[in-house]
Amino acid sequence: MADEDKAVAEMSGHALVDNIAAKIRARIMSGEIPIGAQLRQAELANDFGVSRTPVREALRQLQTGGLIDVVPNRGAVVRVPAPWEVREAYTVRAELEALAAVLSVGNASHEDIARLRAANQAMYDRSIAERDEANGAALDSRRENDIFHSTIAELSGNSRLARSIDEINETFPRNVSAQLLLNDSRHREENFSEHSRILDALERGDVEAARAEMREHVIKAGEQLARWYERRSSTVFKG
Repeated sequence: MADEDKAVAEMSGHALVDNIAAKIRARIMSGEIPIGAQLRQAELANDFGVSRTPVREALRQLQTGGLIDVVPNRGAVVRVPAPWEVREAYTVRAELEALAAVLSVGNASHEDIARLRAANQAMYDRSIAERDEANGAALDSRRENDIFHSTIAELSGNSRLARSIDEINETFPRNVSAQLLLNDSRHREENFSEHSRILDALERGDVEAARAEMREHVIKAGEQLARWYERRSSTVFKG
């Protein structure tokens, strides 16, 4: 094979591995592949219509990124984040989102505030109306919650800040946060009220309140998530 042809083949192979890794990551983040689940190379290769080789390389990529672990006698499994990791990540996220809220104060229009209130209300209404249909409700509440936070990040006008927030958000499976909103009525009520207070601060141009409300909101969300993983980590590999 000529050097040029070999280079093209290698690039194509890398692209395939990256694509497969992205698809597996998406399944994990959505909860389609739950934490603690075993990732069987043969099944994934069959799903994606490829050989085991690119799947194996994709799993190595995800292991390097900390999303999966290789466990003796089980092989590759979706990693259960440690509670301290969640708390550390959300401490950083709280400061970043607090800064985004501050920067958004002068940028958020009446239309932006109205859109954010609509997203917050939709998240609350859907989680109640569809709580008996867990999967659908979780997807809806996650989507609306993501819209709320990503919109404020965008309104900050700082694209690097928005990317940093997004990177932290993608560290842990998103469906878990959605399930917490779905199954814990007290947490759902508090989440709705906290969002409302953030929007009130943005609407009246109160920089310090926007910072404080957003920071407290994210810290509390991180603590809820960390406690869930504390409970889950003791049982996920049993049986």
